[in-house]
Amino acid sequence: MWPVRPFAPSAEKSINLFIEHQCPQCGAPAVLSETDRLFQCQFCKVRSYLEPFDYYRYVLPHNAPKGRDLIYFPYWRFKGMIFSCLATGIQNRFLDASRQALHSSFFPASVGLRSQAMKLRFVTPETRGRFLRPTLPFGDVRSTFMDRFNRTVCNPILHQAHIGESLSLLYAPFYADKKLIDGVLNKPVSAELDAEAEMARLAGGPADWRMGFIPTLCPHCGWDMQGDRDALVLFCKNCCSMWQVRRRRWSKVNVAHLPAAPGSDSVYLPFWRIRAEVSGISLNSYADLVKLANLPKVVQPDWHRLPHHFWSPAFKVRPQRFLRLASQITLCQPREHLTARVPAGPLHTVNLPLSEARELLKMSLTGFVRPKKIVADRIADIQVKAKRFLLVYLPFEARHHDLVQAAFNVAINRNQLALAGNL
Repeated sequence: MWPVRPFAPSAEKSINLFIEHQCPQCGAPAVLSETDRLFQCQFCKVRSYLEPFDYYRYVLPHNAPKGRDLIYFPYWRFKGMIFSCLATGIQNRFLDASRQALHSSFFPASVGLRSQAMKLRFVTPETRGRFLRPTLPFGDVRSTFMDRFNRTVCNPILHQAHIGESLSLLYAPFYADKKLIDGVLNKPVSAELDAEAEMARLAGGPADWRMGFIPTLCPHCGWDMQGDRDALVLFCKNCCSMWQVRRRRWSKVNVAHLPAAPGSDSVYLPFWRIRAEVSGISLNSYADLVKLANLPKVVQPDWHRLPHHFWSPAFKVRPQRFLRLASQITLCQPREHLTARVPAGPLHTVNLPLSEARELLKMSLTGFVRPKKIVADRIADIQVKAKRFLLVYLPFEARHHDLVQAAFNVAINRNQLALAGNL
């Protein structure tokens, strides 16, 4: 079986960008979602993987009168899950915000809800207008986002992690008519001023970016690879291999799975199993994990030889459920024999990259350490560095409302997975 989402999608696009696009092969129109990575033209049937050379760039549609010289102002958009480790526990929140990528007192501070409510287009060299050059690094803008968010947190923050980040540049249209005019609503956004002179002093030029399209042919056998529209890892049915894009080229992913019970109606969910080097606290073996998490078990002599692995979902789910899943599977430490191949069964899509799973390692550790005072005392000294990884599919029995992994006492609501496209 190739990777497919085994749940009927609902109205899950409510806070995603909608993007109008053209097929690079035949030019046919298509509408994509912000999370889409795999594109198949409905006319020529050519399938391509979308990969920007730096980050995605979108433009808001305009309603400006004909003949107006449009100027596009850049905004950074940040979207992701934020986990904050406090002395009282871990707090989570979903953040979706935009902010100026170029400092100016004449343009609006953000695009507001327009990125969620309007269909966008990819910026291409054919997009007419003058695009102002971003001068504020995203790191500085993200610090502003985080400062505002952290003001609402009452307790001191010991550690933070950002998971499921989606970073893009949005360009909003404006034009000058004595005043600075919003090109979407055709209404002024500033007091009367010499708008043309103000915009002329800002650096910019025509659009010169193109979206990268990578053919989805298996590098090993040349077969057409399969995957959902938001898949980050594609599956070759012919040679049973899995691939992800790294540096704009396909890179093979090592895969294993835990076999399902014979005759069971199981769905395989993907997890990143990560072997990491931990400093500042003792966590090298399963015996160390039992002691550190104060699990109700008697440490066996051979447990000192069993390596400890961090486990993280390789799929998106709500923040509170995401961290709980990571902690539950990490504490279980699946030690049954893994089969080193893709399972023959329905697979849930891998849509959370390894790079973001790495960001969760230290946060995951702070979640299961007992007593909590250890976290407050040692958090600054604890460092977690990922060394090796494996993509592992675990079987979950499909029931009416949930997917259940009885051996690990873990259940996931099917509706939560269906709605995860918003994240």
